[in-house]
Amino acid sequence: MYTIPGHHHISMITKDAQMNNQFYQKVLGLRRVKKTVNQDNPSMYHLFYGDLTGSAGTELSFFEIPNVGSTVRGTNAITQIGLLVPSFESLVFWEKRFELLDVKHGEITSYAGRDALHFEDSEGLRMILLNNNGEEVPDNWSAWEDSIIEQQHRILGIGTIEITVRHLDRLAKTLTDIFGYVEASHSDNEAIYQSVAGQSFGEIVIKQQEGASEKPGRGSIHHLAIRVNNEDELHYWEAVVKERGFHSSGIVDRYYFQSLYFRESNNILFEIATDGPGFTTDSTVESLGQQLDLPPFLEERRTEIEANLIPLD
Repeated sequence: MYTIPGHHHISMITKDAQMNNQFYQKVLGLRRVKKTVNQDNPSMYHLFYGDLTGSAGTELSFFEIPNVGSTVRGTNAITQIGLLVPSFESLVFWEKRFELLDVKHGEITSYAGRDALHFEDSEGLRMILLNNNGEEVPDNWSAWEDSIIEQQHRILGIGTIEITVRHLDRLAKTLTDIFGYVEASHSDNEAIYQSVAGQSFGEIVIKQQEGASEKPGRGSIHHLAIRVNNEDELHYWEAVVKERGFHSSGIVDRYYFQSLYFRESNNILFEIATDGPGFTTDSTVESLGQQLDLPPFLEERRTEIEANLIPLD
């Protein structure tokens, strides 16, 4: 029986790639590890930020949709992203940095049993810095030493993800019965599940909330990708998802990884993605994110695609 070793990446919507590029590199100090396009609609940027190589579990991914409207918040949506930082002192550092740079944020508090600092990006995407408190992180994560943030306070990778739904038990059943997540806590309207017991790099908080479904827009979260090691495991999960009655996309070759997409019964979109081949399949580690990279099937359209994109830097 295969298990899920944690999150792979999480994908969001941005209205403005220039502003997005500025915030995640110059405010959060992440590395832009891939500048490419949406493979299903190559007129829009697809940007990835993460650690040195964009390791699985560190990737924040954004689709640029210039004509997108505002998010109308509601239920049946992925509603917050946790990002791990090394220590409580790191939260103090980030609180001061957010004040200096006029980033919307709260006070240091707690969330899912950890010291936490809530903040939003320039488009209202809700995120939380979480104190990793010296705990282990996945072996595949590797620090980017050229970050503008000093080493002891850098963002490590993705932590707890919050999902808000009308039917908590339905999502919980998907996580536990299909993917083997374990329950860490459960109350009437909130529960915590972990793909690796005791670890936040595969942790999901489910909140139950009635009301209208969220209307996605700029600053909303499109989907969560969970991690598998290789294509053999992905084929295994494809069969399991089908056996449990969910319709899936089938396996899709995204060039940098292989993927499978499905929606659970609250309409939350999940992706299952392989670790490899990774972003260095068409770049050196040193040049990651600098040029526009295209998968081979789009390369012959490079001139047309570049003409429709506004240069980022």
